[in-house]
Amino acid sequence: MKISATSISEYLSQLPDERRVAIERMLDVFSKHLPVGFELGLNYGMPSFYVPHSLYPNGYHCDPKLPLPFINIASQKNFVALYHLGLYASKELLAWWQEEYPKHAKYKLDMGKSCIRFKRLDDIPWSLLEALAKKMPPEDWIENYEANYKR
Repeated sequence: MKISATSISEYLSQLPDERRVAIERMLDVFSKHLPVGFELGLNYGMPSFYVPHSLYPNGYHCDPKLPLPFINIASQKNFVALYHLGLYASKELLAWWQEEYPKHAKYKLDMGKSCIRFKRLDDIPWSLLEALAKKMPPEDWIENYEANYKR
């Protein structure tokens, strides 16, 4: 589901109501619970939380003009996707997430390397997302990023 937008509000306005409500709530959870330093904006055509150039001037290795991405949220064809790069970069964080998820959700975890797929929007584990948001400050994300991705 490709959405062409130049702002988060424009992105959200193009979603079906159920998806819009879920993504708005997800944005709210991360806005309130992410450690200080991350910023919210539209990145790669979807709502994104990232480390701004003011904290990490090198930017993203794929395109240094872009800030360092951390979390992206998107409406895909059959699900809402939460792309959390910290889960991909930190084995400890991933292990915590995989252990905690079944305690908070009725259905099996549907996940790729950094993509969590929520097909049943009524089963998004909101309290677990709040806990996840608090787990990695920008400084730790930068350290993980440099250790895992930067060449």
